[in-house]
Amino acid sequence: MIYAVLSVLLILADQLTKYLVRANIPLDGSVPFIPHVLELTYIQNTGAAFSMLEEHTWLLTLVSAVVVTVIALLVARGFFRGRLGMVAATLVLAGGVGNLIDRVYFKYVTDMFRTLFMNFAVFNVADCCITVGVVLLFIYVLFFSDRKEDKHEADLSADGH
Repeated sequence: MIYAVLSVLLILADQLTKYLVRANIPLDGSVPFIPHVLELTYIQNTGAAFSMLEEHTWLLTLVSAVVVTVIALLVARGFFRGRLGMVAATLVLAGGVGNLIDRVYFKYVTDMFRTLFMNFAVFNVADCCITVGVVLLFIYVLFFSDRKEDKHEADLSADGH
């Protein structure tokens, strides 16, 4: 339940920031946010990360919908065990849903965070969720997912089953 609440809160935070940017900053306009670090710049991204596949929004919408569905099914079936796995899946799910909402309703994703200290793609809250979630999923899969299964198998062997 806590993960569902976290997911909804992250989706709401993503959609609220996107709405505020669309309502208050002209397209391609910028406003200072954190001096010398970050500014808010309203960009309409029809592509994926770094604007890849820019004119294939329909494909990105389909892929996003499939990924969100698969993650939701894996969560529902208990694939991710423990806090790390669930937090990682929740972040990816929330980020995927946040950007999918934009793709379905606007045919583009609203991006707004532009780094000033390095040349990097403009991104949004959903992108942050996906990025952190994927990193945590890699950590979970590489270091923690087998341990639970090994322990479960050891428990079964001790019982003679």
